[in-house]
Amino acid sequence: MHEQVPTARYAILEAPSTFGLRSSGVEQLPAVLLGHGLAQRLRARGAGHVEPGVPRSPDRDPETKVMNAAAIASYTRKLADAVGPLLSDGEFPIVLGGDCSIVLGTALALHRRGRYGLLFIDGQADFFQPEADPYGEAASMDLAFVTGHGPRLLIDFEGRSPLIKPTDAVAFGFRDAEDQAEYGSQPLPKELRSYDLPTIRKIGITAAAREAIAHVSRAELDGFWIHVDADCLDDAVMPAVDFRLPGGLQPEELATVLTMALASGRAVGLEVTIYNAALDTDGRAGKVLADLLVNALARPVASG
Repeated sequence: MHEQVPTARYAILEAPSTFGLRSSGVEQLPAVLLGHGLAQRLRARGAGHVEPGVPRSPDRDPETKVMNAAAIASYTRKLADAVGPLLSDGEFPIVLGGDCSIVLGTALALHRRGRYGLLFIDGQADFFQPEADPYGEAASMDLAFVTGHGPRLLIDFEGRSPLIKPTDAVAFGFRDAEDQAEYGSQPLPKELRSYDLPTIRKIGITAAAREAIAHVSRAELDGFWIHVDADCLDDAVMPAVDFRLPGGLQPEELATVLTMALASGRAVGLEVTIYNAALDTDGRAGKVLADLLVNALARPVASG
């Protein structure tokens, strides 16, 4: 079966930051996906590499209680500066992380342009407050930060807070309710639309995706961004993540969500995070991720 030819103008930007995690390995995500031919198969151009620039520290910042808080804030601005011109040129950025904290940079680029939605597809809700997170990892707090909940250093960039309004975000596919309860994570705000995995299983992937995409496609928004954390996938097919949980979306389910999101004509870009090549002992998980991205993105869609 021949892969379809994409019509969107894809630009792949590498953003291998690990400032939001204690562990290493996710910085290899771009190399692995590109090694599986992601750029060639999507006919995407290489748009560069946003270098972290400074060493990562395992220590919490005493003021924010977040690891590498200042480095994350600096990287957020650097990444936003790289993403903005791609959007201005009408390209569809595909940002390859890195850990989940890169969402702050892409969201800052969007906020500089207008009001955008966020389709946040993740195995965890990522709404911990620094005081409750066991290690101070921003990768467990990124949805909170990007919607304006957290220390000022990590939520207020250029006077733009929240970067994404809670009413304009959708948390989709998370399945970490027990972990949230055990460690005392703050709950998702009521105004932030959410579809946890049990809800998706109850109403069906197509219905859930349709509702979620409709919410971030509302007329008052200028478009929406897609965040994909690899641990949203079923643990049986994506064991190469640092925080494993049983269950998850099947690759074809995630591909369905992404295909529907692009078919809306309102998605303006996408980021992929958290796949850890160091944990992918046989390389299968990386191939699964690359193949499903190609399957979802190599379709005729509207370019920006």
